[in-house]
Formats: sequence, structure tokens, C-alpha cells
Amino acid sequence: MAKLVIIDDETAILELMSKLCRAAGHTVFGCTTGLDGINAIRTQKPELVIVDLRIGDVNGLDLVSMCHEQFPDTAVIMVTGHGSVETAVEAMRLGAFDYLTKPFDLGDLIKTVNQALNRNNPGTQAAAMPVTTSVRSPGASKLIGHSGAVQRIFEILRRVADNDSPVLLEGEFGVGKHMVARTLHDSSRRASAPFKELQCSAMPEDALEAELFGHANGAQGIFGRATGGTVHLAEVHVLPARIQAQLNTFLDETQARRSAWNNGGSHFRLVSSTTVSLEEEAKEGRFREDLFYKLSVVPLKIPPLRERREDIKPLVDHFLKELSDRMDGRPFSMDSYAFEFLEKYSWPGNISELRNAVERACAFAENYRVKPADLPAKVTQQIEVPTTNASNGVTQLPIGSTLDDFIRGQERLFIQETLKYNNGSREKTASMLGVSIATLYRKMGLNVDRKTTA
Repeated sequence: MAKLVIIDDETAILELMSKLCRAAGHTVFGCTTGLDGINAIRTQKPELVIVDLRIGDVNGLDLVSMCHEQFPDTAVIMVTGHGSVETAVEAMRLGAFDYLTKPFDLGDLIKTVNQALNRNNPGTQAAAMPVTTSVRSPGASKLIGHSGAVQRIFEILRRVADNDSPVLLEGEFGVGKHMVARTLHDSSRRASAPFKELQCSAMPEDALEAELFGHANGAQGIFGRATGGTVHLAEVHVLPARIQAQLNTFLDETQARRSAWNNGGSHFRLVSSTTVSLEEEAKEGRFREDLFYKLSVVPLKIPPLRERREDIKPLVDHFLKELSDRMDGRPFSMDSYAFEFLEKYSWPGNISELRNAVERACAFAENYRVKPADLPAKVTQQIEVPTTNASNGVTQLPIGSTLDDFIRGQERLFIQETLKYNNGSREKTASMLGVSIATLYRKMGLNVDRKTTA
């Protein structure tokens, strides 16, 4: 068991990290100021220091540098917010072992602590984690949903969990690509190894290169720190051309070493994700075609929330429980009318937007019960406008939908009504609409080779 110094000026987070590390058998000295932390390091000479990047009286980077120079045998883990990943990479250049971004999983904290303590003895068994979960079952993961689409994702993940094939996740912002990547890791034989995630759009090119492939001072890149585990490269389509070439070569060399060693496994499992079609990016010359094929051995598209509305209720229930646990434990509930608005809204921001809407509603809710007035205005807003083709003289516009979704919906409705008028004749419908039969089939999502109705 080791001696740890943890420095964080947020008392709640400091207590949580201290409690978890003590449960793993370590001796912990918690400090809320940088000065107290420096004194603790000098007097206790710990094996590991965990320090927040932003503490009131001392710059976390200066503390990392001090430890590296004065206590080279002491490992340092940096804790940082999402907006300061670039600075955390700088901390690793200064000698930090690794960094965690808030909010982090408790399991990730213990795994990183174990790796830091065992960095000079890679064969040493890691300390047992105090939190036990069933990681071999996708149902125990963070991916939530009852829809057929989510169940198909679960099935694909089950089939590919224990092989090393690279997986490419495609889907809009906020659909849960991170959750799918994490579910794949947690349900695989790699579950006890590190899960490392890199947002490729979060840092400039030089910092991104160092974070991927290592630092000049000898610090490992993300692939080295994820030995035996999973690396998730998010927004992989934004990689600059130079780094695409480096990654392509790196993956070739990794495969060559694997073949030379006649090893049936790989040192890491690569999962990439993107909000655009990587195949289209490759066709347009904006992404290396050979790298695209390496990343997309198992392609998986994550549908937007508006296409799987039956998942809204289990997601809302989960978020309400999360918020209840985070506060005083008293359960939140939701008015049925409020939930109807959530079901009808199009959620252009997908699960992320739903989570924010539920959290906002709970902040305004009285007596822990969410009502329609507590929801964001864009969710509840319904605008009625005059129309000439409805008996009541008004129609509702789906405020909150994207313009493209609205136009596509109206276009499809108009085509369907014109088809009815022409008794199902697609040729007559195409002629009436002033479009080619091929265009009509494309807009209807049909194969152009299919026969038309005369």
C-alpha cells in the first residue's frame, strides 16, 4: 500500500478521492491549498501526488514541475476540467504520469492510481478496486435504452467485444458515442485495463501529436498509457493530414509487431468516432482512404434520439435518479404533461440536450416534482399559424426541430399526398411534381431499379 497526497480546493471532490483511495488501502493526506500540499509532499515524501490543475494559491503546473525536479520518484496525476486538456498535456511534458478530466469515473481514478504506483513494476498486480460491478454485461453499462436500435447496438457490441477489430462510431453530436465506446470496453475482456479517451478537436496540432504518440521528455502517448485497454479517438475526422499519415503508419507498425511476435492479441483496442460520414470525407479527399479502412473494420451508426423516442423515458428516469443521488437523495418525479413535451420534442442536441433539459427542470422544480413550466421554453413552445387546408384553420409548427428536418418532413408528406392523389402511380407523381423518377425514388428512400406503377 502506498502513501498519497491529494490536493484539490473543492472539498467535496477532495473527500471523495480521499475516501476512494483509502478504501483501496492507501494512506492519504488531503490538502485544500497548494501550500499545504507542498508541505505535505516535503514531509511525507509520498509515492503519488494527485493535484488539481486550478488551485487558488499555487499553479498546478508549477507543482508538477517541482515534484519532477525535487522528488523524481514521486508520480503525479493531474486532474483537470474539460476546457483545459491542452494544459494537462503540458503537465505531462513537465513530468506528470497521466491526467484525468472532470467529471471522471471512480473506477478510472483507481486504475490510474494503480498504474502510476506500478509504473516501474508492470508485472505487479493492481490493488483490488473497492467498487465492484458486472462489467461483462452490456446491461450494466451506461448505455441506456429499450428501443430496437439500442438493442441492435448491444448485440453488435456483444459479438465484437472480445476481438481486437477497430470500431468506427458515427452519429450526431450528443447521441452517446462516448457511452457506446465505454460500453464496448466495459463488456470486453479489456474491462480491467485502462479506458483512455482523446477529443481530437480539443487541442492544437503539436499538442495533439504529442498526446497521441508521446512527448519529447519520454512521456508516453495515449496508446502507451492504454496498454491492454481501449483508446477512444473522438472527432477523428478533424485530424490534420500530417497526423493522419502518422496514425496510419503507427497502426501499420503496430500490426507488423503483432504479426512478428505471433501474438493473437493487441496492446490496445482502437475505437474512433465522428459526427460526419468518414467514408464521404475519404471520397472527397479530406481524409486518408487507407486510414479510413483501418479505422472502420466494424462500422456502427448511432441513430439520433428523435428516431428512437421510446428511449426517452428510461433516459429521463436515469437522469432524475442521478440528480436525486447528487443532491440530498430525495427522489425527483415528473408530471405526465411535462413528460409528453419531452416525448414530442425533436431533440436536435440528442441525449446531451435531454440531460441538460432534465437538469434545468429539476433546478426550477418545486417540491421535487417537474412540471411543464419548469422545462426549457424551446421544449414546450408550440406555435400555431393560419392554414388553408385544415378544418380548424390552424396548424402547429415543430419549434425546436432543425430546418433540414422540417423541410424533409414536409417534402415527404407532400410526396405521399401526391401519390395518394395519383392512386400510387410514381410516374404520374414525378411528372406532377416536376422531378425525375430517379429523384422521386431517392426522396422516397427507394431503389431506383424498382418498377414503377403505370
